Amino acid sequence: MIGYATIGTNDLEKAKTFYDKLMEPLGGKRTFGFERMQFYGGRGQSMLAVCTPYDGSPATVGNGSMFGIQAETKDAVDKAHAAALAAGGVCEGPPGQRMDGFYGAYFRDLDGNKLCVFNTDR
Repeated sequence: MIGYATIGTNDLEKAKTFYDKLMEPLGGKRTFGFERMQFYGGRGQSMLAVCTPYDGSPATVGNGSMFGIQAETKDAVDKAHAAALAAGGVCEGPPGQRMDGFYGAYFRDLDGNKLCVFNTDR
């Protein structure tokens, strides 16, 4: 199981504002952080962190990389996607049923990182 994943940013303060808004409808909140990193947690044990790169180089988007954040309901998926777009994110696929048992919405954050908020009703 994944304990946490990190997403790079070039502006931590803007990223924190974005992720604060994204995490709210998902029940996630800031857990702990320090000068170059902020962790978010919610139900379950996995965490998501946004950080400036340790080596001081600019954060870049991984080609083929995507982070999935599970939501308890389809309504939470819809609200998180709307919150991401309202906070400056870019839509990569509106909320909808993708396959049996998988409802998801796709977007990019302020640094161009691709994320999916999803609900599985299995």
